[in-house]
Amino acid sequence: MRAVQYRTVGRAPEVVEVPVPEPGPGQVLLKVTAAGLCHSDLAVMGWPEEQFPYALPMTLGHEGVGTVAAMGSGVEGLAEGDAVAVYGPWGCGRCRGCAQGKENCCPYAAGLGILPPGLGAPGALAEYMLVDSARHLVPLDGLDPVQAAPLTDAGLTPYHAITRSLPKLVPGSIAIVIGVGGLGHLAVQLLRALTPARVVALDLSGEKLELAKSVGAHEVLLSDDTAAGRIRELTGGTGAEVVLDFVGAQATLAVAAASVAVEGDVTVVGLGGGTLAVGFGGGLPFEVSATFPYWGSRVELVEVIALARQGLVSSHVETFSLEEAPTAYERLHAGKINGRAVVLPHG
Repeated sequence: MRAVQYRTVGRAPEVVEVPVPEPGPGQVLLKVTAAGLCHSDLAVMGWPEEQFPYALPMTLGHEGVGTVAAMGSGVEGLAEGDAVAVYGPWGCGRCRGCAQGKENCCPYAAGLGILPPGLGAPGALAEYMLVDSARHLVPLDGLDPVQAAPLTDAGLTPYHAITRSLPKLVPGSIAIVIGVGGLGHLAVQLLRALTPARVVALDLSGEKLELAKSVGAHEVLLSDDTAAGRIRELTGGTGAEVVLDFVGAQATLAVAAASVAVEGDVTVVGLGGGTLAVGFGGGLPFEVSATFPYWGSRVELVEVIALARQGLVSSHVETFSLEEAPTAYERLHAGKINGRAVVLPHG
């Protein structure tokens, strides 16, 4: 089968031929119908060799959906041909967090060598992928797989981040979304679907600000040195109750810190390499909470997919063939993907 692999540190990913995996006990083989590309992939491929934690070659892709092609012994509740989404942050399955569906919080996964698909384990950018357990599969129930693939991270991660702040997103509140890329454009929709908050989106790209408006942002602002001041003006000087930074660079974190209200939330999702000073004298208003969420729970993925089936959330996508995936990564790195890039291995 064809797969997109990161084979050498510092070099571009390649499309190669690899064997089709066979499912062992408890495992499920999927025929991949769609796989999303993420900035996290670029971050991984940007690590220097001395810091690279995974074995190479590695098949990329941690946003995947597919149909069940084969099952190992002991798998129950699935049938060949079932359309499913892959829940990515795999855990041990036995600890308290995993028992609650919060495998993204499993404290034992790394020590046991359990890695997410596309981030250590073979991922979804291939014609077939192996899923370690049926519990990591969520039924699509008729949802378009091209729409569904980004929801497994680009939808799940902002959903997880936003639900943590729901008590503060009351009528009259303001939520800031910094960065209207793959995650940010879905965050705008999730905020509109889940809260009565006024949503203000920031980005450096006029095209992405247009996307933000088209999917429901009440206000859009250029993410420059004047952004924090304009947010203060919009809020009557008090700042925003919730600021979600989907970039995470030093410049955007500075905007977040200068824009948040007393008792507000600053939620850093992006992997831009910036740091946020916390504590007295750190530049944040009193009683601000700073959080750094990771992916989301299995139950939350079920809920995100339900929102999409109801038409309340939709992924703005650009599709590519498997052979075009390396070029799609180049465009993503250059900021030329508006929304989410989705690869169709068989299309």
